Amino acid sequence: MDQRMIAGHAPTAPTARMENHGPSIARVVMRSGNDLFARTGSMIGYEGFVQYEANPAALGRAVAGRLSGENVPLMRCHGDGLLYLADYGAHVVCLELADDTLSVNSANVLAFDAHLEWGVQRVKGVAKFAGQGLFNIGISGTGWVAVTSRGIPIVVDCAQAGQTFVDPDALVAWSTGLRVESKRSFKASSLIGRGSGEAFQLGFSGQGFVVVQPSEDSADRLAQPQN
Repeated sequence: MDQRMIAGHAPTAPTARMENHGPSIARVVMRSGNDLFARTGSMIGYEGFVQYEANPAALGRAVAGRLSGENVPLMRCHGDGLLYLADYGAHVVCLELADDTLSVNSANVLAFDAHLEWGVQRVKGVAKFAGQGLFNIGISGTGWVAVTSRGIPIVVDCAQAGQTFVDPDALVAWSTGLRVESKRSFKASSLIGRGSGEAFQLGFSGQGFVVVQPSEDSADRLAQPQN
């Protein structure tokens, strides 16, 4: 085969446990004893020897998820090789947690290291705004997480950017250690968000990051294909 035919598409040598291969694929280096939780059905390919199985230990949290509406269907992946994950062509962001906690909308969870602590958590101070439910998926510890975005996302390091304001309908995930405050505007409602009379923004500041997708219609969360 002419190697020019695959130029730009063939995988390169991995440089991290989890990273992007193009904008819509997460590539994970799998090693024995370093398992991964991934959204059921998200595997699109693998190299080496990788196996998948249901996650019985997560059944209790799945029940809690069904009660809260934040259920995430997961499979446990283990083995040695390279694993490729995707979710219907959505953009993928790979994030490395360092003794941090990330709050993620359940529709945007793609994968995370199995040793991380996780579960359904009540969203404090954010849920009353448009587009956010009462519960999210909380993932904490030191390791890797992959989330999806409807379109090319913005990932803001709030420690570098200072205070960052976000439309709640476009919010994908944020570090829970950030300080959060609300801002309400009546005059800007026709320019920001798609509310019915007043616009809300959330201000984030401190040490941590915020992931924002280029979609501010809360209906998109319901329309996003699920596995």
